[in-house]
Amino acid sequence: MALEIKFCGMTRREDVEGAAELGAAYVGVIFAGGPRQLSIERATHILDDLPSPPRRVGVFGDQAVDDVVDATTAVGLDVIQLHSGVNAPRIRELRARFSGEIWPVARIAGSTLPVDLDDWFELGDAVVLDAAGASGLGGTGRQLPWQALATAVNAMRRGRRLVLAGGLRPANLGAAVAALSPDVLDVSSGVESAPGIKDRDLRRACRDAVHREGRAAGRVS
Repeated sequence: MALEIKFCGMTRREDVEGAAELGAAYVGVIFAGGPRQLSIERATHILDDLPSPPRRVGVFGDQAVDDVVDATTAVGLDVIQLHSGVNAPRIRELRARFSGEIWPVARIAGSTLPVDLDDWFELGDAVVLDAAGASGLGGTGRQLPWQALATAVNAMRRGRRLVLAGGLRPANLGAAVAALSPDVLDVSSGVESAPGIKDRDLRRACRDAVHREGRAAGRVS
């Protein structure tokens, strides 16, 4: 499977279009709070009438299942990314009401993995590993201890899809890929000039790094 990139925390139409031009597999918008939070109306505007790919990802927190489903329908999302309130009953209820992919997020402090992570790999279409911050659910710029996590993650993963987030930037993508061999690299603050404002040169450098690492690993489309 090819190594893919997701640019997350989109707030501007021009950044979404730029991500599409760079060949991003996914673009993400935030409904879970923080400086990159969008209304449904704004998210619909910046994601409207995109070429395919990229696929549209909505990042959610503790919203009620009804509210999550309403947002996916209004915006036309392809993926629900659950950054909070992750549990088996909620994932199953969303699965029954949403035909796209569901990505539960494991927010990790230090190198301790959630006890339910194996279940999340089983129930989700992919699992996202992200660094836990003191406040907020993502976009903190904190880097995970990839090498320290590798053995435990691989034992639970068993070949299933992994999305890696948390402090990714062009300069450290190689180390992240070498340690955890993710399927998708989820980049947000590492390509920004300000929260929600994506830097074109940093995004291009990130795309080039993903292509380089993918070729080195024999994972090209």
